[in-house]
Amino acid sequence: MTFRLAVIGAGSWGTALAAGAARNGVSTLLWGRDPEAMQAMAASRENVRYLPGIALPEALGYSSDLAATVAGADLVLIVVPSHAFADMLVDLAPLLPESAAVAWATKGFEPGTGRFLHELVAERLPGRPAAVVTGPSFAREVAAGLPSAVTVLSTDAAFAQKVAMVLHAPQLRAYTGSDLLGGELGGAMKNVLAVATGVADGMGLGLNARAGLVTRGMGEMLRLGTALGARAETLIGLSGLGDLVLTCTGDLSRNRRLGLALGKGVPIDEAVRQIGQVVESVLTADEVMRLASKHGLDLPISAAVYAVLHGRETPTEALQRLMAREQKPEYPHGLFDRA
Repeated sequence: MTFRLAVIGAGSWGTALAAGAARNGVSTLLWGRDPEAMQAMAASRENVRYLPGIALPEALGYSSDLAATVAGADLVLIVVPSHAFADMLVDLAPLLPESAAVAWATKGFEPGTGRFLHELVAERLPGRPAAVVTGPSFAREVAAGLPSAVTVLSTDAAFAQKVAMVLHAPQLRAYTGSDLLGGELGGAMKNVLAVATGVADGMGLGLNARAGLVTRGMGEMLRLGTALGARAETLIGLSGLGDLVLTCTGDLSRNRRLGLALGKGVPIDEAVRQIGQVVESVLTADEVMRLASKHGLDLPISAAVYAVLHGRETPTEALQRLMAREQKPEYPHGLFDRA
């Protein structure tokens, strides 16, 4: 019996994952909202908007009919922006076959509440095997077949392994784990920290500044993760440190490019317009600060990004405030101190 995968979301990452699964011999159907765009992809075998110049496999199918896409699916992989994730779960709930399992490769929180995406899945699609796919992986490089690695996290070890085998290929290593909270925190928070390094590079502050921001940003991720109950090994693995390094240093990152533009004095609305895709950090910064406040944590880099994104400080003012902080030990109370 053929294993059938439905990928929900025909942006760059959804297209890349669908293409990889199809190349693996998995019967894969890619869904997007725009019928004309999906028809054009089927005809040209190319996602001209998001992955121009990359040929998609002949075996990949395309659809704009959500019900028909998931009707025969064994696994539904959701790859929509975080702000659309909750509504997509509502749309999918009455359509999913009883036996269909769910995974997602969306990074971020539910806007306005700060809830993790796995909490939404447990609430709105209860009882189904569930997993998150995350890690340091630019969609364009994965689609082009360049070496990459991701991790699949689920409380059901057998299901995590099943999802990993759908994705695992000679050019894409798929690891497994069980810490959904840690994986989702790393995948979301790295977007905020990438804005900080982008701003610093846009201002021409040098490589020392970038290294300091990445390292101290990692410390903020560990402090928040520890307060929330995440495992340290998750946060220093692919979904935390790996994704952080990639997003903070690679110019394919939309969040880094936003920071670069802000550091050069471009207004935020114009910077987002130039990027032309959803920039997750704008919403994620709000939720990171909400969680930090709830747990009494001082996250100065994340707070500076939040202030800049909301127009409360200029990049120069945020830098001056960060550099004016008092001298202190790097870890006065151990690796996971709250300072």
